[in-house]
Amino acid sequence: MVTTVASFAYNGFTAGRAAPPPGLRYVQAGDVRTRYQTWGATGSPVVLVHGAFESVDTWSRLAPLLARHHRVYALDLTGDGYSEHRGPYTVDHFTRQLLGFLDAMDLGGPGERPLLVGHSSGAAVVTEAALRAPGRTGGVMLLDGDALDTGAGPPSAFKYVLIDPYRTSLLRIGLGYDGLIRRLYDAQCGPACPPLDAAGVEQWRRPLQVPGAEGALWSMLAEGVPGLPADRVARLAGLDLPKAVVFGAQDDVFTRQTPQQTAQRIGAPPPTLIPGARHLTMISDPEAVAAAVDKLMAAPHAATR
Repeated sequence: MVTTVASFAYNGFTAGRAAPPPGLRYVQAGDVRTRYQTWGATGSPVVLVHGAFESVDTWSRLAPLLARHHRVYALDLTGDGYSEHRGPYTVDHFTRQLLGFLDAMDLGGPGERPLLVGHSSGAAVVTEAALRAPGRTGGVMLLDGDALDTGAGPPSAFKYVLIDPYRTSLLRIGLGYDGLIRRLYDAQCGPACPPLDAAGVEQWRRPLQVPGAEGALWSMLAEGVPGLPADRVARLAGLDLPKAVVFGAQDDVFTRQTPQQTAQRIGAPPPTLIPGARHLTMISDPEAVAAAVDKLMAAPHAATR
């Protein structure tokens, strides 16, 4: 009883929500008011789709490198970053948002078919988008993700803390602790990543403090990690599109066999493994990821699209 009262009191004291940073750009993508960013003015288009609990800002080291040869676009999927929070937080809804974004950016027509790069759970979104609209897709890269629905989510015992007021208190306490955010980042990113300064911590924390973010988080946790059945992912092998699989060689989110299995499943060449990298290769090794994108887009069958 005392714990419950204290939790309610803490939640009330910390009820104020953060505002999104100033100067963000938005467009209507499907039914979601979508935050996005672009880099580069020439070259073939590349669309970057982040994974769970990430945002446009996750691409800040990679996108400028890609912009040397490509026009680069990135969006915040609903539920993450600073896009409108509008459920359901499923692969279907994310895919409809992504295809709506292509419409809004006038991408997908002849000569404007973008390479779709999906990181982690974003791999399922770009896979589904390519399957639904292969004629609007210039290629697919699965980056640190296998696109599969593995049923991953919080452990069953976690449901007892995923009720209010306790879940809200735990989230807000955790977000207030810079050391915890740095620890999680270091574990996923590895020693090659730049250390998080105060601005870097805020980049990861602030999207979870804006209005609607907490409700979206609980909904996404209840849904589990977005993914597709293996037979649905395997249909990508039947599409005549450039495909690539890129993983950190030390990514412990997946097994050591996952990159090769994923490449075989989607009909891609052998995977690119980045030595020493973990799960956030676009942060730890942006030059290597950019080189993999350039290689894929230079393939003969990509040049004709």
